[in-house]
Amino acid sequence: MRHVHALITNDDGIDSPGIQALAEVAVDAGLDTVVAAPGWDSSGASASITAVQRDGRVVAEQVTLDGLDDVRAFSVEAAPAFIVRAAVHGAFGEPPNVVLSGVNFGSNTGYAVLHSGTVGAALTAATFGRHAMAVSLELGSERPWNIVQRVIRPVLGRLLQQDQITVFNVNVPNRNENRIRGIRFATLAPFGAVQTQVTEAGKGHVKLTYREFEGTPEPGSDATLLGEGFATVTALKPVCLDESVEQSELSLSPHAHPAREDS
Repeated sequence: MRHVHALITNDDGIDSPGIQALAEVAVDAGLDTVVAAPGWDSSGASASITAVQRDGRVVAEQVTLDGLDDVRAFSVEAAPAFIVRAAVHGAFGEPPNVVLSGVNFGSNTGYAVLHSGTVGAALTAATFGRHAMAVSLELGSERPWNIVQRVIRPVLGRLLQQDQITVFNVNVPNRNENRIRGIRFATLAPFGAVQTQVTEAGKGHVKLTYREFEGTPEPGSDATLLGEGFATVTALKPVCLDESVEQSELSLSPHAHPAREDS
């Protein structure tokens, strides 16, 4: 196998045990691995490229991860998508061939992956021509990282075999090993694991509540299969042109409407 440089990042922050679990798999697979992750919890950051600057420079501190003394690791005061953008331009050494994002604690399923910083990092990598994988573990009382690693290994192998730039979104059920039914490719559910409701809208404020989705499951979707005990893999595409919309030329409006001036 050709020499592969891997960037490991996440949105839970550099101190998350999930990022260590993911980095261990990359190292075991023989990838030249660098870890660079936010210094704070960036959950819900999507593909945001926000960062904290000091004297015009983004703050990045080299750190050591337990059990990964030989892996260069950086705590970066930036969102995960920003870190990916910086990495592909050589900010943390050799630009990566592949970006692995996670392991997020909490599933990322359905079209709600749009809001995930974990998935946003992977999709950002694809826009720069890199293979990428986002990995999430379903919420639960346990954090069975060894089981997550058993799922990641074959999916990573499949990812590295792809000829075209590919993004895999992986979700692992929070179950003991004997209760995981296998790994299945899945479609995106038309909802996320968590639904948002406006419970109060007053003068100058709005209040939202969040609850687990309780609707009818869609067969073959990531949310459904995850609930049935399967680890799921969904292939995603980054932003692309919608060619289904007619691209005919538009005419400029004949009348200009100047901006209203307040009296």
